[in-house]
Amino acid sequence: MSEFITIGEPLVTFASKDADVSLADAINFHKIMGGAELNVAIGVTRLGHSSAYISQVGVDPFGQFVEKTIASHNVGTTYISKDANHFTGHQLKQLVTQGDPDTFNYRKDSAACYLTEDVIEKIDLSDVKIAHMSGIFPAISDISEQTFRKLFERLIDNGVLTTFDPNLRPTLWSSQEKMIKTVNELAGKADIVLPGVGEGKTLMGSDDPEEIADFYLQGERTKVVIVKIGPAGAYVKTSDGQSYTVDGFKVDKVVDTVGAGDGFALGVITALLEKKSLKSAVLRGNAVGALQVQTLGDNDGYPTPTELKEFYIKEGVSEEE
Repeated sequence: MSEFITIGEPLVTFASKDADVSLADAINFHKIMGGAELNVAIGVTRLGHSSAYISQVGVDPFGQFVEKTIASHNVGTTYISKDANHFTGHQLKQLVTQGDPDTFNYRKDSAACYLTEDVIEKIDLSDVKIAHMSGIFPAISDISEQTFRKLFERLIDNGVLTTFDPNLRPTLWSSQEKMIKTVNELAGKADIVLPGVGEGKTLMGSDDPEEIADFYLQGERTKVVIVKIGPAGAYVKTSDGQSYTVDGFKVDKVVDTVGAGDGFALGVITALLEKKSLKSAVLRGNAVGALQVQTLGDNDGYPTPTELKEFYIKEGVSEEE
């Protein structure tokens, strides 16, 4: 049984080994595992908590690679279904020496797009304390959206604390209008919403952290909004009127931004699983995000408990109980 659960599409990622070369011109690639929600599950496990991942893969070499890789990270694979009629999603990822890499996805009609809601009824939520939801999975198909909604319903019915990251992927949605409407509606079902300032600008028209927080605190269930404000850290506002900013950490060099937002989410989630204060949870989110942007790969920077402790000592900070 797992104390954390999430749903998403795992992507077999062919990461370029040719630095600062376009994907069209790159020749050398190596195969790694990607997927935003999976990154969170891997990071939660690395920090000492049990996690499970809900998804569907094809009956193909990529699907075998996905299951083996997820299991190697000690993430539960019980709820990964197989679909013999559709392929496992995959992508190309550029290698950059600084900043945001280009990616190109092969995920239309992938196996995950056909994960039906009947599998959700079979999931044991009795030990699950926190579930992480993201705006990516409902974007990949109408079927996945219904499955996502079914899981959200079950989580709410079972009293599971939920976090929601908009994780905007405009190319996956049929229209910008549908993306905005659906993501904002789904955010309102979560206890904690984790938008970035750029996402706020797209989804509700402002990049002001307090305005973004006020917007999402109107959600039917939302009690906390944590707005990611880049290197400056994160702005927090709660439904009972508390608000504050938790400073971020300076890094010497940003190598790759992929996985930073997922790192922030897993930092918050694991601290809350450990009964830390909300402020400490946000501090940990900032710390994991800072560690991740200094590494290549989607989740290579996520720390173990010892590595996190060493980072805090180096930075001269500590978590409150």
